[in-house]
Amino acid sequence: MKTIFSNHDPFVSRHIGTYDKEGVSEMLKEVNFGCLQQLMDKVVPDGIKLQEFSVLGEGLSQKNFLEYIKEIAEKNKIYKSYIGLGYYDSFLPPVIARCLLENPGWYTQYTPYQAEISQGRLESLLNFQTIVCDLTSLPVSNASLLDEATAAAEAMFMAYRINKQKSHKFFVSEKIFPQTIGVIKTKASALGIVVEVGDLRDLKSSSNLSDFFGVVLQYPDESGNIEDHREIIEKLKENKIITISIADILSLALLKPPGEWGVDIAVGSTQRLGVPIGYGGPHAAYLATRDEHKRFVPGRVIGVTKDKFGNVAFRMSLQTREQHIRREKANSNICTAQALLANIAAMYVIYHGKEGIKKIAMKIHQQTRFLVKALKKLGFKIENDFYFDTITLVDAKEVIDSLHRKASEHLVNFRKFSAGDKLGISLDETCEEQDLATILEVFRQVKNEAEVNFAELDKAWSEEFAFPEGLVRTSEYLNHDIFNTIKSESQMLRYLNFLEKKDLSLNTSMIPLGSCTMKLNSAAEMMPISWKAFSGLHPFVPKEQALGFREVFDTLEEVLEKITGMDRVSLQPNSGAQGEYAGLLSIRNYLDSIGESKRDVVLIPSSAHGTNPASAVLAGMKVIVVKCLDNGDTDVGDLESKAKENAERLAALMITYPSTHGVFEVKIREICDLIHRYGGQVYMDGANLNAQVGYTNPGLIGADVCHLNLHKTFAIPHGGGGPGVGPIAVKKHLIPFLPGHCLVPIEGREENAISAAPWGSASILIISLAYLKLLGNEGVKEATAFAILNSNYVKSRIEKHYPVLYTAEDGLVAHELIIDVRDITKETGIQAEDIAKRLMDFGFHAPTMSWPVANTLMIEPTESEDKEELDRFCDALICIRSEIKDIEEGKSPKDDNPLKNAPHSIDYMAHGWDKGYSMEKAFFPLPYVKRRKFWPSVARVDNVHGDRNFYCTCPPLESYK
Repeated sequence: MKTIFSNHDPFVSRHIGTYDKEGVSEMLKEVNFGCLQQLMDKVVPDGIKLQEFSVLGEGLSQKNFLEYIKEIAEKNKIYKSYIGLGYYDSFLPPVIARCLLENPGWYTQYTPYQAEISQGRLESLLNFQTIVCDLTSLPVSNASLLDEATAAAEAMFMAYRINKQKSHKFFVSEKIFPQTIGVIKTKASALGIVVEVGDLRDLKSSSNLSDFFGVVLQYPDESGNIEDHREIIEKLKENKIITISIADILSLALLKPPGEWGVDIAVGSTQRLGVPIGYGGPHAAYLATRDEHKRFVPGRVIGVTKDKFGNVAFRMSLQTREQHIRREKANSNICTAQALLANIAAMYVIYHGKEGIKKIAMKIHQQTRFLVKALKKLGFKIENDFYFDTITLVDAKEVIDSLHRKASEHLVNFRKFSAGDKLGISLDETCEEQDLATILEVFRQVKNEAEVNFAELDKAWSEEFAFPEGLVRTSEYLNHDIFNTIKSESQMLRYLNFLEKKDLSLNTSMIPLGSCTMKLNSAAEMMPISWKAFSGLHPFVPKEQALGFREVFDTLEEVLEKITGMDRVSLQPNSGAQGEYAGLLSIRNYLDSIGESKRDVVLIPSSAHGTNPASAVLAGMKVIVVKCLDNGDTDVGDLESKAKENAERLAALMITYPSTHGVFEVKIREICDLIHRYGGQVYMDGANLNAQVGYTNPGLIGADVCHLNLHKTFAIPHGGGGPGVGPIAVKKHLIPFLPGHCLVPIEGREENAISAAPWGSASILIISLAYLKLLGNEGVKEATAFAILNSNYVKSRIEKHYPVLYTAEDGLVAHELIIDVRDITKETGIQAEDIAKRLMDFGFHAPTMSWPVANTLMIEPTESEDKEELDRFCDALICIRSEIKDIEEGKSPKDDNPLKNAPHSIDYMAHGWDKGYSMEKAFFPLPYVKRRKFWPSVARVDNVHGDRNFYCTCPPLESYK
């Protein structure tokens, strides 16, 4: 009977690439083990092995999971929300939803470090930057940040670095969104920045302007008011104070942009450009600035350069891998951000075009004008004289309470103000005549008045803007052809496909990036995020409307607590770097609470991710680097020496496990005990948790806090450079110091939010829950074991051709390995970059290049790759090694060979073949390449040209070849 009723199609056999007995047996034979358990017994050190792992039940079938998550989704209630506060309903054109958001050719891409096979999303992100620059009227933009509130905090840090004055005070207008004020306060406190929240008008008469290094305001403000700030901005600039405007990007289609009234930095969200609300995220924020400040911009900036043949090409410029290069001196800890959402926003603007965007903004504004007239006719007092899409009503508390109750009866949410005597309404592009009728019916019933005549709506369209004099936009924007030539769905479909084909994604081949875990993101895991029951919820609705999300959060938190061996999880951090920051902040605040404020030193091994020291600095910590031994392990002697030397100031150790060198350090418990002995806390970077799940955990090892990369271990896709999610798990003593929220109180926590929404990128947490429910208890263990088997299989196959830099004493590695190219470089001049580019000719993305050791390649196969794919990848590396041998033996010149000329784009044919090797060797170096050829769309890009000729918006169309 058990056979009849058992799961006939277990998901684990779909998630793990090689699940057949014959394939597994061949791989185990290659690594000299009889079974998978023997390998795991040998790899995981004895002192940290879990004796029992019972976290999940049996894995669900895909059919049963979709039924399970549908039942949860139905517990959410989708009202029509007019709450605003930076979150607005929008309509994503189905062609973009189908061909981008739901397309693995877009959502499984990696951050575009390898420009030649990333030209599609690079072009799309350049479009995004152009949109931001045009609408803000500022010349430099980055390729997105995490959300509006964190973007405002990043702008504050940026202003702090730019301004050479010694002031530590930052002025925040009291009229910006409350969640943004909350995040700014949290992030300022760690660096000793004093935040003064007040009325911006008071600065006009202030004689102490020099007390401030920067000022931030909102345009339109949190109540919907539009104020003319030009006079105060001019005064601030005279006093060399950096000015920041948080601007609604859609309103800038009608309103005079911040760049035209003197602002230094503009930030905001692009959520309303077609991106679903998703209970708070993920959404792409933007940051734009003046040219003189470009070197201070956080995050990624896409730039224009040329390739070997002079073709226009795109690449990441300025801050390509800033954290890994500058570490504690980096501008920010932001690594990747929200590329997938930035791409959606860009395509939304391209789909609608210049005129369409203006029409959408006009429709919203004129509907708001009509609503104002109608409400005034009903006898309500509107606070706003000038507005774009948001208005605030003032009335007695009893009337406001009645309006909210009546709105709920009509399945409508308005904004609630804490004082109770105000009500906010924000309209959006989805608002239609019937929606306006419903809103007015709510107010009519409370006033018991006659119906409003909708004939006046036509008149509202013909009237002037409700803007202050001189703040109507007159300047041009979105004039580039890309925003004015795509008129039909066929054109949009083909443009999306045209860009997609330029990029190598997981639907092309494996992406063997060490420390990045590019595993399968299954279709079943991805499907629910598009359901309206999850995507259509505003983050500040009453909790009883979000019971489905509450169940997702509770279930996921409970499972992650058990997996990590910790006591509580916060899901708020919306990237891995945010998780690092939140974890360190919880340590800092805990130490403050027990009278240990002087503890501010963080010890970080030299092998650590570059975001570690950057996050530590942002958390107000002093970084001291700990040496690593020749075998890659942390130098325990140096660690103890530095811990002892800083015993009175030691706050924490940040350590990654397994190490970034791909090895389980056997002394990890000793390391944790040592830190605790000197009064410090242990922070574990969870980037490599994929090698731990089910066999050990951070709590057992000795960590006090760890962050988890849900976009790595738990199957949220990388999205071409975001979104990511970085929850933190903590021990009991740190629970009170987890992030809270000012608008949605979380029991037992302070209002120390680090993200705009209380549960960060809430809508994609469903993916990780799906991953865990589909795999089940044994499945997640098998995922770990197969990740380690695949890594050791690749090591065994290629170590005969390349030296593997670090292994354990028994010669094994964890879930990743590093091959060393340095001796090859000395002999032939061939570097890791040349191997990386040559792999493109075989149809593969390069491994992680020159990190954590310069001129090396770090490979992580992941459990999702099958033996055949691993063999193709190994064959490619072995073939490349034979090409290097030809150089060593003088058969191929050092400056003109398949590696130095790679990748071989089709332009090589157009320019006439003059190489000393055949075209077949260049384009089809192994037989399998002919069957599955991926063509890099450009030849090797010229990075130097891009740096010398910085350009971060769309070049003229005629310059494309």
